[in-house]
This record gives sequence, structure tokens and C-alpha cells, in this order.
Amino acid sequence: MPRKTKLRTVLVVILAIPLIMWLVWLCTPKTKMVAAIIDKTVLTTQGQEHISLTWILNHQKITKTSTKPYKIANDYYGFFPLDNEKFRLKGLERFSADQLQQLSEDADMVYFTDTYGIYKNEWYAQANNTERSGMIYGGMSSQDIELLKLMKAKRKLIITEFNSIGSPTHVDTRHRFESLFAMRWTGWTGRFFENLDSAKNKELPRWLIRNYKRDNNNQWPFKKSGVAFVNDHDQVVILEDSTDLKDPMPHITSTAYGQENFGLPARIKYAFWFDVIQPDLKTNTQVASFNIDVNARGRKLLAKHNLPAVFPAVIMHKDRDYRFYYFSGDFCDNPISMGTSYFKGITFFKWLFYNTADPMERSSFFWNFYKPMVTKILDEEKEFKGK
Repeated sequence: MPRKTKLRTVLVVILAIPLIMWLVWLCTPKTKMVAAIIDKTVLTTQGQEHISLTWILNHQKITKTSTKPYKIANDYYGFFPLDNEKFRLKGLERFSADQLQQLSEDADMVYFTDTYGIYKNEWYAQANNTERSGMIYGGMSSQDIELLKLMKAKRKLIITEFNSIGSPTHVDTRHRFESLFAMRWTGWTGRFFENLDSAKNKELPRWLIRNYKRDNNNQWPFKKSGVAFVNDHDQVVILEDSTDLKDPMPHITSTAYGQENFGLPARIKYAFWFDVIQPDLKTNTQVASFNIDVNARGRKLLAKHNLPAVFPAVIMHKDRDYRFYYFSGDFCDNPISMGTSYFKGITFFKWLFYNTADPMERSSFFWNFYKPMVTKILDEEKEFKGK
């Protein structure tokens, strides 16, 4: 066969692969599963805080009716952005007791992706989004808790994650959640920053710098990468690369159970927001843990503030009485494209969509951790419904 003919044949095959993958996806049978998605932090119609879940629902051909797929801009409860800085609130706060009861009957699962909310500095274009400001909408509400209570009683699937019960959720509401699911938020949240130099990194939260300086002689001496912890009293702890950390990047390590049952990697980097929780391990099972790789100085600094270097990343309760998962990070917020969800077998080409050499690259977390875990949870839910 002539060289040109061979090249042409190879090119045709390469171009045909995406078409075949799309056709296979198109022919995959639909599965109806009613998901009550709660997202109160939706700045654009791209739905960044729940995009990862919608991607998986679409990829798995899980639909809200027998025919209609989930739409990222429409199928959730919470904050809905409109044009010209207008918005519509369609959360559970408008639901009566009877309506919440009906929703708990209709829904197969509930997923709280984010309740942090929307703030004036983010929503109105003229404001500085690295500063704090008044809240427009946010926080877990009493109606949210009531739905969770009903879903738990009905043994429906419940998934929640950071930031469901942190600020601005009222403390009484938080305590009700903690009591329902046998866990406690310590009041601390954290995040990795690639550059802590305030002169170079203009995206560092101004409030973070200000609160640290308030308690440290007006000093902000950091120039490298590191991890910032902040608690609900605005106290700030900074761990800097080399000074306090052997490795500045937080990692998630999975238990043997997590690796065997959810297909999780033994260890993966995590470069976004997380919270520090304390679960009752008599009731809950720990699936994965965050690890902050501190040196002796860093360990001492954490101990001074009663902060652990290792703490839960994923916990679950999966028994006859109820089914519950809590992800201690902003797991559903990943820089992915919905377009890739329309191709069956796209996971075989996942390496094309991320670059692990980039410290801040987060797409690999979706492909290697979030996607296999949530896919497995939803597959189990299909089996449970079938029984």
C-alpha cells in the first residue's frame, strides 16, 4: 500500500474514533434518577460548582425523566444568574413542609454541592472580589436540613461536600446537620496557594492577609507556596514551603477500601479548598484522608492551634438505616468541559485533558478521583433502585 494511502487510512480511523464514541454514547440506554442538586454559589450559567456532577449524570445517561437529560443551567435549586446583574432565587427556602415531603418522595438522591453563596463583591462588577462583602444569598437553611432529615428517614442517597455547613451557615443549622450525620466541623478551612507573595499574587484574598497581619505584628513575610488555614473566628495559620512543609501541596490518600471499592488512586494532589472535620468513626467509615506534609516546625505550628496534619477527605455511612457521603473539599468544582461527557469511553483518553506537571492543574483530580468515586456511588444507586 502506498505511503500516502496508509496515511490517509490512519487519518480516517483517527477521525472516526470520536464519531464512534459519540454514537455508542447516543445508543446507551437512559436511566431515570431524580437528583435534587442544591447549589447556592452559581455566578454564571456554566454552573462551575456543580459541573462535575452534571458531567457524570450526562456521561452515564442518567436522566431527570425517562427522556430529558440534566441541564447544567437549569436543573438545581439555589441561585440563578440573569443578565444585567439580575438574579432569581429558587432554593428550598420557598418550599412548604408538604412540598419538602413531596420532594423527598420524588427524589432518588440529594447532593449539596455548595452553600457558600453569592456576595456583593462577586456579583456586582465594580467590586473587588478578593475582599469580603455583604451576602446576597447563601448558607444551609432550615428547609435544607428538613429535606436531609426526610431523605435520611427514607434511606435515600445523600451526598454533601465543602462548603455545606461552613460559613455562612448558621451555627444552629450546622449543629443539626452534625447531629444527623455523626460528624463535626472543627471551624477550620484551608487551601493551597502556589504563591503566597502578596506583591506577586494579586488573587490572594485581601481578608486573609489582613487577618494574619492583625495577629502577627502587621507582618506578612511569605514568598513561596504553601497552605493557608482560616477558622470561623478569622484566625489565620500559614504553612510555607521549606519553612514548615516538606511538600507544599496537600495530597489525598485513599484507604484500601477506597481503592478497592471506588477505584481511587493511592495518592493524589489536591490544590483547592477543603475543611477539617471530625467524624464519629463508630458510625461513619473513612474512605480517604488529606495529608499535609509538615516538618517539625510545621507540626508544632499545627499543634499550637489543635490542627491535625492528617484529617478526613471522604467519609461515608452505607448501611440499612441510611446512605450518606461527605466530601471534605470543593470536589464538584473542577475545570472540565461538558462537551467531553458525550463520548463513551472518553476515560481511556483522559490523559489528554490534564497536565500533572502543573502544580495548580485540577482536571486530573476529576478524572482520577472524583469521576470514579461518584460513578461508583451512582452505579450502586442504580442497583439499589433495581432491588
